Amino acid sequence: MPWYFYLALKQLFPTGRKFPFFTFMSGLGIAVGVALLVVSTSIMGGFGYEIRRMIVDTQGEIQVVAQGAISRPDEVIARVEKVPGVVAATPSAQGVVMLEYRNKPSFPAIQGVDLATVSKVIQLEKYVRLGSLDDLDDDSVILSASLARSLGASLGSQVELYSPLLIEKLKNDEVFLPRTVKVVGIFEIGHQQLDQSVVISTLRLMQDLYGLGADVHHINVRIKDGANEFEVADAINRVLPGRDQRAITWFEANADFQSVLRFEKYMVFFLLSFIVVVAALSIMSSLLISVVRKTREIGLLRALGGSGRQIAACYCVQGFLLGIVGTLGGLIISWLVIYYRDQIVRVVAGLTVGQRVFLEFYQFAHLPSHTTSFDIVVITVGSIIISTLAGLLPAWRAARLEPVEALRSE
Repeated sequence: MPWYFYLALKQLFPTGRKFPFFTFMSGLGIAVGVALLVVSTSIMGGFGYEIRRMIVDTQGEIQVVAQGAISRPDEVIARVEKVPGVVAATPSAQGVVMLEYRNKPSFPAIQGVDLATVSKVIQLEKYVRLGSLDDLDDDSVILSASLARSLGASLGSQVELYSPLLIEKLKNDEVFLPRTVKVVGIFEIGHQQLDQSVVISTLRLMQDLYGLGADVHHINVRIKDGANEFEVADAINRVLPGRDQRAITWFEANADFQSVLRFEKYMVFFLLSFIVVVAALSIMSSLLISVVRKTREIGLLRALGGSGRQIAACYCVQGFLLGIVGTLGGLIISWLVIYYRDQIVRVVAGLTVGQRVFLEFYQFAHLPSHTTSFDIVVITVGSIIISTLAGLLPAWRAARLEPVEALRSE
């Protein structure tokens, strides 16, 4: 071990002292900054990851859309499924209806799915908490959990669906009666907004309510694991028969929201990174004080043959070691906070706005978390580099000391 490396260790962890206060406080500053960076990026990444998972599970990675309805969907599906990377495709129709139960109205979104192919693309069955997707037919629906609670409906309840075509029929002096259907299932995705007002029906029922005939609104596409959705979407666009039809990825369908999440993540990362910078400045000032206090010792080392570069390396090594210790401590703290994040949120929410208000505002039943290896590498390497750079000024100051002048220092 080089002598200057050994000297750096002895200055940080002096022999005979059980509690090196300077080392602890300097490492603690780095640890707090690293922990905040990891936790914040993990939580922000968790929101994006959870939203992506929910979108893909309920819509597929790619959707084929058109300016109006898609005619001859079977022909479009046949072309789409021949594209390399595509696993399966299923037609769907979406809209808004008025749902009434015991004279209590609601205006949920409705999604009509093709029971023959939906399980190949959309994993709806894993979100059905009560009832079964197998019980769904043209005379029944599945309600989201929040919608069922707000209406007081349960399994077996008879509800009435009013189509937007009712107004058009009344204009032509025609009678368009509501459709009475049975509730055969309750589903819950885990996102408050998605669970609040959604009805799932068969595609045929949705086509009847909107007068679509054999047309559909979308074609949802599932791709192979590891396939690039943007490349597959470009390939699908080249085989689509209609000029007004195009394939869009889940990200493009929610581009505005995803862009906001990504911008917020980067801004939080940028702002919290100043905590590490402040901690590094604290290390710099402490090392500068150490250089002043140990001026005579530095002069003695120079007189014994130590070069200015070796003296400088001693203080750079101290900054490097403090960065490693602080970063490891910050990673441990962040992992503990992430592991117990839901318990912490419940305590904080209970002391402030309350758990119910928190769920309604953030739209999630639990605080999501998703940590990527890229974020960890950037935070770890960045904090160690910043801590090492904090030792440069003290190292430069120590390296410039002349042995005679340093030994004469009082």
